[in-house]
Amino acid sequence: MPLNKIETESLGSALNAPTATALATATGSAPSYAARAWVNFNGTGTVAIRASGNCSSVTDNGVGDYTINFTTAMSDANYSVVCTGNRDDSDAYRGTAGARSLTTTSVRLGCILESSTTIALDDTAITCATIFR
Repeated sequence: MPLNKIETESLGSALNAPTATALATATGSAPSYAARAWVNFNGTGTVAIRASGNCSSVTDNGVGDYTINFTTAMSDANYSVVCTGNRDDSDAYRGTAGARSLTTTSVRLGCILESSTTIALDDTAITCATIFR
């Protein structure tokens, strides 16, 4: 069933609201905030998005250095990024990923390999990021 004009306008207002909107599945009195963008991509070899929402592309800037480009820009660069990376299925690998540069149209991530002898940027086979605003 297609949305009518009032429902479409209400949905547009809710998606661009600067404050939390009540969610039907939420319980309790704390506000709920939905993700504004998310992506799961392969960061080794030729970078490829597996699945995403509001992410138009991922740019490979070099080893362990990626830029996530948004389909629809954020209202400002004051958003939060939660990200993680994993090199492979090995238990010996410990890695982290962190936001390096936030703009309204993209966020740059650095994925770091941490071992007993080194800490360095490293390509990640499974890289995930979620953006909240």
